[in-house]
Amino acid sequence: MSALSIPAKPRVGFKTYLICVAVLALTIATASPALGGIELDFASIAANWRNGADKLVQMLQPNFAFLPRTWLPMLETLQMALVGAVLSAIISVPLTLWAAEATNSSRWGRGIIRTVINVVRSVPDLVYATILVAMVGVGALPGLLTLFLFNLGIVVKLVSEAIDSIEHPYMEAGRAAGGSQFQINRVTALPEVMPLFANQWLYTLELNVRISAILGIVGAGGIGRLLDERRAFYAYADVSVIILEILIVVIVIELISNALRKRLV
Repeated sequence: MSALSIPAKPRVGFKTYLICVAVLALTIATASPALGGIELDFASIAANWRNGADKLVQMLQPNFAFLPRTWLPMLETLQMALVGAVLSAIISVPLTLWAAEATNSSRWGRGIIRTVINVVRSVPDLVYATILVAMVGVGALPGLLTLFLFNLGIVVKLVSEAIDSIEHPYMEAGRAAGGSQFQINRVTALPEVMPLFANQWLYTLELNVRISAILGIVGAGGIGRLLDERRAFYAYADVSVIILEILIVVIVIELISNALRKRLV
């Protein structure tokens, strides 16, 4: 019996070196103000490091007496996150089935849905929040609408692509049996892709709590609004308490969602 031969080490070709050099040159160009890139002022960072150190020291001394004031804003944040996730989950089911090729044979219909979803996803959440605050006023409503649009774009995009990337023998059997597209989607497609939906719904719920903290900066309600208020008053001990609370809530939600994901997916 002959000894096993070790395969030769793959050779790195000239094309790979050329790509690495191009990436390195592009990185240098984007960090060079003389070439139109961004300005990285390391000298200014070194000269003002004490400001950051002072703020860090203040944040390492959290004011837990401020904690009761954060409960209602945090509850509002959780309400926004949950309602936004639930509403987007309901609307995302038909939109996802219309956007996927396997569940919608109409090329024009898929194109329209995908175009709308791409437009929705292309707008940053802070831009949505800023516009909606100007339209409906400061509070939880613009934050809720922002989270709804943000979640809708994520779920429809990811789940529709996942549907198109897997095989669907049950759907083929339904077509062979003479079933309509609606019947096939209801009887075979939905039970098959429901774990994908559940996974993305739980993921968006986790994201919503984190995003809500940012949306408050533009007045979209929740704990983020209180965070921005205390930051504006340089109350970094209060800011530290809010950040710790957000961290704990996010970890708890992630643990719960992981447990649910194991049961549902």
